[in-house]
Amino acid sequence: MQEKKSYLSEVFLFVVVAAFAAVPLLRPSSYQIMLASHILVWGLFAVAFNMLWGVTGMLSFGQALYFGLGGYGVGLMMKHLGEVWFLPGMITGLIAAAILAVLIGLLIIRVSGVFFTVLTLAFGQLAWQICFRWYHFTGGDDGIQNLIPPGILGNRIVYYYFTLALVAVSIWLLLRLSQSPMGVLLRCVRQNPNRVPFLGLSVRYSQLRIYVISSLFSALAGSLAAGVDNSIHTDMLYWTTSGEVILMSVLGGIGQFFGPFIGAAAIIVIQDVVGAKTEYWPLIIGLVMMVMVLVFPRGVVGEAQALRLWLKSSRRSDGG
Repeated sequence: MQEKKSYLSEVFLFVVVAAFAAVPLLRPSSYQIMLASHILVWGLFAVAFNMLWGVTGMLSFGQALYFGLGGYGVGLMMKHLGEVWFLPGMITGLIAAAILAVLIGLLIIRVSGVFFTVLTLAFGQLAWQICFRWYHFTGGDDGIQNLIPPGILGNRIVYYYFTLALVAVSIWLLLRLSQSPMGVLLRCVRQNPNRVPFLGLSVRYSQLRIYVISSLFSALAGSLAAGVDNSIHTDMLYWTTSGEVILMSVLGGIGQFFGPFIGAAAIIVIQDVVGAKTEYWPLIIGLVMMVMVLVFPRGVVGEAQALRLWLKSSRRSDGG
C-alpha cells in the first residue's frame, strides 16, 4: 500500500510538472508566465513549510525570515557586487539560511506549542526590522529593484523553466523525505513525542533537522522569487508572509503532501481574479478564504480524497 501511494504521488508530481512545462507552449502573455512562476515559487514555499507543520507538528510563524533571506541573498549580492552575482547570491542565501536555521533552531526547539510559535515570530520580526532600518545597505522599505538575472536567465521563458526545474527537483526531494524512515519519525514526533526516546532517537535532533531543511527550501523559494519579480522588498520578511503560507497549507490540506501546493495555486489565482475586478479585493479575498476553509475543513485535497473514498465505499455497498 505504501509503495502504491508513493508511486501515485510521483505520478501526480510528474503530471503537475508536465502541465507547467506546457504553459509557455500556449503562447501566454508575460503576465501569465509571471502568474505561473508565482504559483511554483509559493507552492515550493508552502510545501517546505508544511514539512515543518503538517508533518512534524511545529507551527512556525517566522518562515518568512528564510523566504526573505533567500531573496535578499540575491538582491544584496547583485546590488553591491554586480548582476553576474545572481547565482552566487542564491547559493549565499541558502548557506546563510542553513547557518541561521541551525543557530535559531538550537534555541527554539527547547520549547514547544505556542512558545515555539511566538519565538519564531519574534526572530522573523527582528530580521524584518533590521532590513527595514538598515536603509543604506538593504534599501529599507524601498527594497532593491531591477534584479535582472544575467545572461540567458534574463529571458523570461528560460527563467521560467529554470524555476520549474528547481521547484520540481526540490518537491521531489521533499516527497522522498516525507516517505522515508525519517518522515515516519517526524510523524511520530508530531503524534507522540514522549515515546520517541524509547526508540533510542532524539526528538530535538529530529526537530532541528527538519527545521533546517524546511528553512533551506524556503530560502530557495525566496531566491527564485527575486528573479521572478526582478525585485525584493521588506514584505518578504514580514509576519504576514508567514501568515499567507499558513493559510495556503490550511486551504490545501496540511495532512496531504501536495495540499499546500494546491492551496498556494488556489489563493494566487483567486487574488489575481478578484484583484482585477474590484478595489476592495482584500475584503473579498478574506471572505472567500473564510468560506473555503469552513466548507473544506480538511483542505481541498483532503476533502477530495474523502469524497473519493466515500464514492468507492458506496459502489461497493451497491455491488454487495
